[in-house]
Parts: sequence; C-alpha cells; structure tokens
Amino acid sequence: MVDATAPFDGNRVAATEASPRALTKDAAGSTVSVAAAEGLAAYAGFCRSALHAPAQSAAWIQNWAAQIKPDALVATLRLEGRPVFALALEVVRRGPFRVARFMGDRHANGNFVAADPQWLAGADIAAIRTMPAAIARARPDIDLVALERLLPDLEGVANPLASFPHFSSPNLSLAVDLAGGFDALLSRASGKRKRKKHRSQIRKFEAVGSYRRIEAATPDEVNRLLDAFFEMKEFRFRKMGIANVFGDDQTRAFFRALFTQALAEDRPSFVLHGLEVAGKLRAITGSSRSGKRLICEFGAIAEDDLAHTSPGDFLFFDNIQEACETGFAVYDFSVGDESYKRLWCDIETQHFEVLVPLTPKGRALALTLRQGGRLKAFVKNSPTIWKLTKMLRRRTAGQTTPTGEDQG
Repeated sequence: MVDATAPFDGNRVAATEASPRALTKDAAGSTVSVAAAEGLAAYAGFCRSALHAPAQSAAWIQNWAAQIKPDALVATLRLEGRPVFALALEVVRRGPFRVARFMGDRHANGNFVAADPQWLAGADIAAIRTMPAAIARARPDIDLVALERLLPDLEGVANPLASFPHFSSPNLSLAVDLAGGFDALLSRASGKRKRKKHRSQIRKFEAVGSYRRIEAATPDEVNRLLDAFFEMKEFRFRKMGIANVFGDDQTRAFFRALFTQALAEDRPSFVLHGLEVAGKLRAITGSSRSGKRLICEFGAIAEDDLAHTSPGDFLFFDNIQEACETGFAVYDFSVGDESYKRLWCDIETQHFEVLVPLTPKGRALALTLRQGGRLKAFVKNSPTIWKLTKMLRRRTAGQTTPTGEDQG
C-alpha cells in the first residue's frame, strides 16, 4: 500500500486524502507515506529511538531545513501504523534534472537512514523497495533518488539499502581501532615516533607563547572556532583550485546552528575542538559522536608561521587520546584517503552509492553518474594520475607548490 501525500512547492496543492485504492494495505501490513517539510517533526520524533548516522539525525535534518530551506521530502515506511524506516531528503535541480538526495550534499558522509533497530534485525526488504515508487507517485517531477556515501553497516547492523543495485563510492573512509586504549594504540602505530614529535611540537609552541586545546562550550566559542575554520578553508580551497563547499552564508549558518544547539545536550552529538597557540587558533576539528564512534567531520589548519609544526597532527593526537580516555571504540577520520590519516588508521571502510531512477531522464543521469564515479575512483586510485590532477588544480589557481594535504 502506498499512501502518497504530495508535498507542496508553491505551485502544487498538497493532497490531504489518499485515494481509496492507495488505502489498501499489502500482505505484510506496511505502508509508505511521503510528506514535505511538515513531515520533519514526525521524523524528529522517530529519530529519538531510531538507529541512524549523524547526518540523518534530527538535529542535522532540522537545522539544514531551517537554514537552507530546501525542497524537503520525508518518506516513511510504517508497519501496522508504526514508523520503522524513514528517508529525509532534499530535492535539488541538477541542470535539467530534479534529484532527491540526503540533506547536506557533500557534507553528509557515512550515511545510514533512520530505522527501528529491532525491525532492522529482520527488515522487510521488499517493503523498503516500494519506497521509490511511493516517492515517484507523490513527486512525479523527481527524476532520480541519489543516496550517496552510504555506510555498509552501523553498530554491526547491515545497511538495508544495500538491497538496491549499488556501486562503490570513489573515496575510502579511514578510521583507527581504539581497542586497548591509547598506549596500546601507539604500540601498534609508531607510538615512539608520535610521542617524540608531540613533545617537539610542544617545545615549538612554548617558544612563541602558551598553547591550549579548546572544546567549544558556549555559543561565542562555537562562533569563534567556526569563524577561524571558515577562514582557513577559504584560503586552502583557493590554493587548491577547487570550490569552497563551506563558502556560502546558508551553509555556514547551518554549522553554527548545529554546533550551538548541541551544547544543550548532556553529551553533545556535535563538538568543535581547536588548538590555540600564542592567542591564535592554528587548527580546528568538527566532530560527531555516534555510539562508540567519534567521527571527524571536518578539519583545517592555519597556513601561517606555525604551519610547519603540523598543528593539525598535534590536535589529532590529543583528540584521539581523549577519545580513548572517554571510552570510544573507533576514531573515524571520515571520507578521504590522505597520508596524515594513514599515519593512524588501520580500518578501511568502502561506502556505497544507490541511484534509483524514477523517470527516463533519471535513467540517463544515473548512467552518467555511475560512469563519473568509476572515472573518479580510477583517478584517485592511481597515485600518479591523482598527483597530476592536484598539480593541475594548483596551477589553475595560480599555485606552483603543494599545499600540504589536499583533500579531494
């Protein structure tokens, strides 16, 4: 049974009643409903007991909706009237196409759709596979549902979206196993060298002034750390010759709201850390907490007189040490295969992508995206070609020397 409540976009009137035909339940007693922004409140209520990744949390979704004001869509699978699986998406234009994707675009990584953990143990895959048809009925203008950078599993639970045709994401996700604590980790990861470097960095910091690691605990501190981060990223992306995904005011407002709102939680689900040396912020990380996993969602360093001391490495050392001390099982560097991550990591995760065409146009776009993904994977998995690609980016931007760890 599909109960498709059509959302509104200013030109479309929302349907308030499903047709009698749509009210017929299937044999398993499952239903799918599709709503617009008014469905976000119910989604947030479901998330209180659902298993989900940080980018599918109620805080992420509601703040993205409030700041970006997207064309929102919430598809919910119910079993005997009880929600068991929910997709919160935004509909965007991509040239002549309309695409439904996770809210957050490239900022949403390691995705896992909100689902009832008990239901997931024996999930009705056939019911999940009816959801695209429900979306198509409610929103015939959507050409493609694109669910990218999906986790293969979360907290040991397999991702049910793997039941759809899928392919590997171009980028690996890297993490480090914290089993046994920080001393045990260092014994497995060149610990003597890391400790020596850390002590050397401290001496260099103390030579120019005091240093401290900051965890943002007030709205003012959130704004100060994010102001510094946005400035660092603006400079870095310009040197790399790529678009700044943190550049627009709405995206910046989203992150300010997300991290500020988290301060009210007993154990904030999103947290900012900074390294300050001689009164200036030199490195910033923004992280999410997901079960026993601490995830570095983003990071940046100031390219100034202390950049040669690797302040980012120093902050990661302290962040990982604290993660061990506070009981996390995994420190996750998230998407991107970079050498500074490889210094720590012993876990590789291959995300996957699901593209579900809803129209003939959507099938054409899906084919193009799959081919583009394969090409991107080929480039990034070839050290020579990837190095050349980054060099061409820098030359296009007017740079002739590497800018440290490029993040693609």
